[in-house]
Amino acid sequence: MSDILCIGSVLWDIIGRAPASLRLGSDVPGRITRLPGGVVLNIAMTLTRFGLRPALLTALGRDAEGDELIAACLRMGLECGHVYRSDDLPTDRYMAIEGANGLIAAIADAHSLEMAGDKILRALGDGTLGSETAPYAGLIALDGNLTEALISDIARSPLFSRADLRVAPASPGKAERLMPLLGHPRATLYVNLEEAGLIAKGRFDSAAEAASALLARGAARVLVTDGGRDAAMGTAGQGVITGQPPQVLVTRVTGAGDTFMAAHIVAEARGASRAQALQAALLAAADYVSGDIGS
Repeated sequence: MSDILCIGSVLWDIIGRAPASLRLGSDVPGRITRLPGGVVLNIAMTLTRFGLRPALLTALGRDAEGDELIAACLRMGLECGHVYRSDDLPTDRYMAIEGANGLIAAIADAHSLEMAGDKILRALGDGTLGSETAPYAGLIALDGNLTEALISDIARSPLFSRADLRVAPASPGKAERLMPLLGHPRATLYVNLEEAGLIAKGRFDSAAEAASALLARGAARVLVTDGGRDAAMGTAGQGVITGQPPQVLVTRVTGAGDTFMAAHIVAEARGASRAQALQAALLAAADYVSGDIGS
């Protein structure tokens, strides 16, 4: 029995990392890794490290890459019985370049997940995990790699009416896809400062300012991060609190937001207060970004 459903992108991360600062046209020594990734998989992997058992709802191809990815997920203790396998769509991929000065560029090829559409949600409606008359009532982590049309359907669907929805945009370029969930009474949005600005249609100088703006636009709960600066959590009717990230040497950034979100979910599941959960998430993210560059 799973503790949380993770709905969204599961793919191969191809990450090039260099210890030097990079600019346009840089050609430097570094390391290139190929690892299981995707927003929702990064969240799920972190949840397993905290002792939870996530189940994946995603789309993978019936290709060698998909078989290899399923095998890797099973070895990590993830439930894969509800994964949609497509005969004619390839397994998705993500490619990024990182330097000492952060993420330089990235391309997310999540077209198969987008094309699979609501097929990945079948178990939530056919009685396996829930139905319209008995909707799933547990934790769900959801990422913005789904299409805006599918996210709009989820926002209105009775299948999600009782779920505790935890939502991540996937990237600034996909942040506006989350607009339909902005007013969902059971949704918590996890965004960075840039993503908050895109959703709230404004420019903000701090995470606290951005969180307040998202609450004003109808959000029930939001968490806003801003790199090494203060993060903020806003709750409708309870206002905004802030937390300061530990100062660490940053050696990697891809997956940091996913680690923050997973750690926050776990802290709340264990009964932590708002301030305690925010601080636990900031500590986990700091530990992650300061990890060895070769890992």
